[in-house]
Amino acid sequence: MEIRINMEPNMNLRKIGVTALCCCAIFAVSIPIAAQTMTKAVVAEKIRRVEDGVDEFRKYLERRGDNARNASSTAQQSGRASGRRGTANTEARTATAQAGKDELDDALGDLNSSTNRLRRKFDATEKWIETKAQVERVVDDGRRINQVVARGKYGSDVAKLWATLRNNINDLARAYNVAPLGA
Repeated sequence: MEIRINMEPNMNLRKIGVTALCCCAIFAVSIPIAAQTMTKAVVAEKIRRVEDGVDEFRKYLERRGDNARNASSTAQQSGRASGRRGTANTEARTATAQAGKDELDDALGDLNSSTNRLRRKFDATEKWIETKAQVERVVDDGRRINQVVARGKYGSDVAKLWATLRNNINDLARAYNVAPLGA
């Protein structure tokens, strides 16, 4: 009778282990199935939102750069340029601002290229999940912009535009079961 009592807990432990293993297997199989149940049109719309967000971000940065140049030349022409600061300080600040702008512009250019590559591959495939590698590249380029925006002082407009674009990239990443960007 003692032998039976000792075997019964082992049997229960085995049943729990087998049940847990089955649940894990079902869960692991269901993730790709759930991702693929999305239609190609739905995924295409997510890609379009990312493309539009990239275009909007680029246009904003171009307008902002044009406005800054116009304001600077207008100030110099009217003689309002500040004479309080030395030229070395002004040149250093200009160089720092230009480097930050260039870094953001380069990162945004990379994101634009990877988004365009994704669109080309996506349109040419029957199964949208086959473009997962391109989505991973889009997310990686998005991480770079995330770092640049977090380090720089670009203002609230850039923060809002980036937040919208980041959310669209994250929606796309989730459709492909790719790890999304952090905040």
